[in-house]
Amino acid sequence: MIRVLEVIRQGEIGGGESHVIDLVLHFDFNKVRPIVLAMSDGPMISRLSAAGIECVVIPSSKAFDFSVMGKIRRLVKEKQIDIIHAHGSRAASNMLLVAQFCCKPLVYTVHGWSFHEGQSAAVFRLRSWSEKLICALSKQVICVSASNAETGVETFGLGSCRIIENGVDIERFSPTQPHADIRGEFSFDSQQIVVALIARMTLQKAPLLYLTALEEAHQRNANIIGLMVGNGDMDTEVDAFIQTHRMADYVKRSPFRTDVPDLLTATDIYCLPSLWEGLSIALLEAMSMERPVVVTPTDGTREVIRSGENGMIVPFNDTHALADSILALASNPELRQSLGRVARQTVANRFCAKRVSEEVTDIYQRLYRKD
Repeated sequence: MIRVLEVIRQGEIGGGESHVIDLVLHFDFNKVRPIVLAMSDGPMISRLSAAGIECVVIPSSKAFDFSVMGKIRRLVKEKQIDIIHAHGSRAASNMLLVAQFCCKPLVYTVHGWSFHEGQSAAVFRLRSWSEKLICALSKQVICVSASNAETGVETFGLGSCRIIENGVDIERFSPTQPHADIRGEFSFDSQQIVVALIARMTLQKAPLLYLTALEEAHQRNANIIGLMVGNGDMDTEVDAFIQTHRMADYVKRSPFRTDVPDLLTATDIYCLPSLWEGLSIALLEAMSMERPVVVTPTDGTREVIRSGENGMIVPFNDTHALADSILALASNPELRQSLGRVARQTVANRFCAKRVSEEVTDIYQRLYRKD
């Protein structure tokens, strides 16, 4: 049995954390014994612990945090870890020296690069250099989309990597399963078209762009309303925008919740106007629940969505195009159903979580034999 330390920045649940949950829970435990290390506590830790997965929290909010590396090295030794698997650049940066000191192979899964358009030249150069260093010192780099890999090659000459597209639990995220009445909880009536953004409220997810488009769509069709679920460092800005634009009557906000399948069942349209992504888990979850999606052409999204067939793609930062797509879907229930059905089939055929765990296990076994 291979003992693997699965490391991620936080215990709150975002895309990377959802990936870790599905990855770990679908392992063959006769082959892999995962231990999850997070740099903060949260619902991910609670859920995995309840499922019998050993979890450890070592608090840290910094990249290259030397103050916690001694604790992590002791953990690696105490748990007799064979392989360290870092998810995301923040986790990987804190594991680089640990892996070197402990002589353990490091696997790095890229959940979207830390550099992106819109950053200052200095920040872009620093982050691309950091990603280059992490990849160079990793025994295996995993990209969650081919576009992500191509971006790495173009930006800093990424060497060999393995592309393993994200997956979701298609049994849990199934429209045929029984679900709680979330529409009743939020007092949505049957005539209202609920447009949801279920994500961390951060610059990456563009919540203010979502709100701007929703405001325009609502002004043209008063039955269109919004549901925002999640927290983040833009919470204050989001609340201020809703208040200033007098949207409180038709935009409901909720902190992070674990009942995402129920939430998706209560929505009519899923909207994700991200500025950058690897391959969004939230997008795949919405598709698996047969929700029509309106998204921007981020790296992984372009490989999943065929606009007009299994979703709709709008240009980055184009609030009018986003509003127009929402309005088109709101006025055409047949189109919503058609896009949703094909979306579900896309996920079932290509993005099953069990397949991801099997491919990652193959990497572990290869590195373990070499070691």
